[in-house]
Amino acid sequence: MKDLNDYFKENNKAAIAFSGGVDSTYLMYAAVKAGADVKAYCVRSAFQPGFELDDAVKLAERIGCALSVIYVDVLSDEKVVSNPADRCYYCKQHIMDTICSAAEADGYMMVCDGTNASDDADDRPGFKALGEFGIRSPLRECGLTKADIRKASEEAGLPTWNKPAYACLATRIRTGERITERKLQTTEKAESILYEMGFRDFRVRMRGSDALIQIAEAQYADALAREEEIRSALAGLYDAVNIDESPRVSGL
Repeated sequence: MKDLNDYFKENNKAAIAFSGGVDSTYLMYAAVKAGADVKAYCVRSAFQPGFELDDAVKLAERIGCALSVIYVDVLSDEKVVSNPADRCYYCKQHIMDTICSAAEADGYMMVCDGTNASDDADDRPGFKALGEFGIRSPLRECGLTKADIRKASEEAGLPTWNKPAYACLATRIRTGERITERKLQTTEKAESILYEMGFRDFRVRMRGSDALIQIAEAQYADALAREEEIRSALAGLYDAVNIDESPRVSGL
């Protein structure tokens, strides 16, 4: 197993596809700490909520890494908005093509992402796109699991060490159901409301014109106790609001 510090000593010039999540934040931190010439590229699209971009900008500044924010119009591709089972693959194609082009223009020929050793290639259509663009995954190559990364992030004092996993807004819409900007905006607003109410690890899934709230076990009892408050807060966004019958331990 390679050491991540040694990895960036050997590969000392790299671009990083940066989301502001646990994995890509630690990857960026490790590259900077190793003294590599590194630049982060963050994509802004209709699939990402505004807070993710805000977090990414603050984290890059805190770590001391140059950051470029690039807009990608994912809703312009019918293969994406028709929302097939492999939507993630087509979306990732757009994102990585944009990042690789920007990185190459800036003189960075090696592009890395935050895929780790816990990620299951069979369960992530985006893996295919990573391979097509020659994206390197140092965390995975060095055998670092999600648990390893969280532990190392805590030891490094990174605020993302216990940040819940966050999948893009498109995942809230059922496969085969067309994705629209209105649906994405509704989801973002609903999840922002719940966040302001104190909830942290949850999803608001669209079920037609209704909402299904899935929430992690730690806050499930609180959600049930505040069910009417939640329904009232989201009433203007959905015809009906329901909390999933059981808490989610993982896989939100």
